Amino acid sequence: MHSRLTPRRTRTAAALLAAASLLVSACSAGGADGSTASTAARAAALAALPAATPSELAAYYAQRPAWRSCGVPGFECATLKAPLDYAKPAAGDVRLAVARKKATGPGKRLGSLLVNPGGPGGSAIGYLQQYAAIGYPAEVRARYDMVAVDPRGVARSEPVECLDGREMDAYTQTDTTPDDAHERDLLVDAYKDFAEGCGADSPRLLRHVSTVEAARDMDIVRAALGDAKLTYVGASYGTFLGATYAGLFPERVGRLVLDGAMDPSLDARRMNLDQTAGFETAFRSFTQDCVRHPDCPLGTKAADAGRNLRAFFDKLDARPIPAGDADGRKLGEALATTGVIAAMYDEGAWEQLRDALTSAMKQNDGAGLLALSDSYYERDPSGRYSNLMFANAAVNCLDLPPAFDGPDAVEKSLPAFEKASPVFGEGLAWASLTCAYWPVRATGEPHRIVAKGAAPIVVVGTTRDPATPYRWARALAGQLSSARLLTYEGDGHTAYGRGSTCIDSAIDTYLLHGTPPANGKRCS
Repeated sequence: MHSRLTPRRTRTAAALLAAASLLVSACSAGGADGSTASTAARAAALAALPAATPSELAAYYAQRPAWRSCGVPGFECATLKAPLDYAKPAAGDVRLAVARKKATGPGKRLGSLLVNPGGPGGSAIGYLQQYAAIGYPAEVRARYDMVAVDPRGVARSEPVECLDGREMDAYTQTDTTPDDAHERDLLVDAYKDFAEGCGADSPRLLRHVSTVEAARDMDIVRAALGDAKLTYVGASYGTFLGATYAGLFPERVGRLVLDGAMDPSLDARRMNLDQTAGFETAFRSFTQDCVRHPDCPLGTKAADAGRNLRAFFDKLDARPIPAGDADGRKLGEALATTGVIAAMYDEGAWEQLRDALTSAMKQNDGAGLLALSDSYYERDPSGRYSNLMFANAAVNCLDLPPAFDGPDAVEKSLPAFEKASPVFGEGLAWASLTCAYWPVRATGEPHRIVAKGAAPIVVVGTTRDPATPYRWARALAGQLSSARLLTYEGDGHTAYGRGSTCIDSAIDTYLLHGTPPANGKRCS
């Protein structure tokens, strides 16, 4: 969800890593008439690659990882190579960082299970080491080597870099609800500076960080691991990566779980608009919970909560409040909005958000909301940022043409975005402008993914998911020829490993025994 809030990314507070999956960014949209159906009808299907490995790629497929200690007990790491440009394999390589935790037993080893938490831009290795290798069910970890590869441009795999910490601090505080021409110009300048920074710092890689290229890299990793087929669990953007793999290599699909699914047939404006509505849905669920508490800072009636929060944001726009930050940052509207949105990903963060809003609205203390915002941006206490947001924009802006070509187009769309979310609509519309100034033209287009001939693929959707609306899961399941749609009736982003025994049992059975759930199965 970002440029600054590019909806293709998700993350709440660090303590909520189990919900990991990154917001799917604000770089996608529907047709000229804004209709999902018309967009999907126009989108061509992703074509499968030839089954035989091209001779010019044979050396890449023949690699075997030289495992070494990662410095993290129980994990091994390796580096593999992939061609920077698949159309010109001799033009140079990109290095891919891979990590694994070997199957613990007992039971027969089933191969490798690759995981990806989303983003784009989320570190799969970080996710594996901090959550998946301890949080996945013991029986799954006993039978599979748990494996992660950071996609090209992400974290340990030749990361895209754009701005330093101080520059990012300024960028994340830029007003995304401009009140006049001057503020609009400042926002446009911020997006241009961000794009120019990425172009200057990562010129070689920036043209080759697409999802199609990352999916092709994943096939090289599969071969290097010695697996005939890919077994994979992808969340949020990770579902787009996994579905893309299935579309390119349908005959190599093993057991694929796509949790918090994206619809690849949508273009940028439509996707951002859908996500805006998704955050409004999640916010309404939060407010209904909040008003049950006597100390809810948004009032006693859920119907008034959005208006009260919007009024608070307006106050911060005029006068930011102290946030106890060592670097002197105050809590303004932009950071406060990010903090609230971060907590929408997991209902487990609602209490934290309620406390943070209470401190900010009643005690003039913005520290809680600033902490949520920092967790979203992956900013550490020393002021350093991970490359999450840099990679997020780089992939999104390459995968799809920009949602808007300039500020005039955003202003024309404001009524639609504000209708989708009176609270977040304006800011999310302006946050969709990043790719308009990107130094590299998009190479991708909206497309359907059929993956004809693939083994059964489990597509998971949550009915009140803020970042990947449930309609996307239904759409992807309708495209994939072998999909089984599994529905979680609940709140939060993604479903596996988040408390539903029904969901977890269905996915574990599929991973361990190859038996997918019945198509249309619903859990709560």
